[in-house]
Parts: sequence; C-alpha cells; structure tokens
Amino acid sequence: MLVLGLLTEALFGASQTVYGVLYLPVCVLTALWVREGDLFIAPVVVPIAFAVGMVPVADEGEGGAVDRLMGMVTGLATQAGWLYVGTLAACVIVLVRRVRRVRAINRRLARNRPRP
Repeated sequence: MLVLGLLTEALFGASQTVYGVLYLPVCVLTALWVREGDLFIAPVVVPIAFAVGMVPVADEGEGGAVDRLMGMVTGLATQAGWLYVGTLAACVIVLVRRVRRVRAINRRLARNRPRP
C-alpha cells in the first residue's frame, strides 16, 4: 500500500479517491493469498496497510510533521468508507475460506472414522 500511495501521489496528484479504489483489490488479494493458518490476520493487516499507504497521499499543508499528521488524520477520516468496505471484503473472504477449511477437515475426519 505504501508503493500504491507513492504511485498515486506521482501519477494522480495524491488523489485519495484513487488510493481508496486501489485499496479494494489489495484487500481481496490479501484475503485470497494469505496462508490457511494465518487467515484471521488479513482483516487486521489491511487497515494498517491503508494507514501506512496514506502517508504519501495525505495533504501536507506547509510540510511540517504536525501538518503531515493532521493530513493523515483528515485523510483517514474522509476515506473511512473505502477502509470499511475493503476490510469488510477481506473479512468475508477470510470467513468463507475458514468455513470451507473446517468443513473439509470434518469431512475427512468423518471418512476416516471407524465404522462400528
């Protein structure tokens, strides 16, 4: 997301909307590519990545550290819709993957159970 934030700043003039749109496929891909054992990490990691990627996209004001921080807070507040939708998408995908994994394990255990 930091790379996407830098690209958004360079190509689109730090458009937070473009950054938010790019966040959605990152959430989906993260939820699909995460290992089976780490499924519940994806919904936690993607909002953190969103915040990290906001650093280059945030309005700087006059360029000081406080201005950068205020730009980050404002950017996170105004782009919360993208953050929620992306995180929700990651949660849904992770839950579906988890349910499918548990069902597959239960089927395998039922097949291997000795018959009386």
